[in-house]
Amino acid sequence: MSTPTQTLPDVDTRPEGTDTTGNDTPKMFHYVRKDKIAESAVMGSQVVALCGEVFPVTRAPKPGSPVCPECKEIYELLPRGGNA
Repeated sequence: MSTPTQTLPDVDTRPEGTDTTGNDTPKMFHYVRKDKIAESAVMGSQVVALCGEVFPVTRAPKPGSPVCPECKEIYELLPRGGNA
C-alpha cells in the first residue's frame, strides 16, 4: 500500500530549536518556514515559529526531539498541497 507524498507550497516547515536547558540543549523544537531556516542559520536573523516564538536558528532537531505542542497543533491544521 503506497501513501501519497504531500507538499505544503508556501507554509512548508520543519522543527528548529529554541528554549534551552542549562546545558544549552534545546528543551523543544518549533516549526518554522523552511525558506527562513538557512537564512537564519547563516545570517543569524530571527525566525518566527508557527506558535509565535521568535528566535535565531541555532540547532537542527534529531529524531525523537520534543516538538512544541502548539506548533504541532497549528501545523496539523494547515492545508496540504497537492501530491508530488
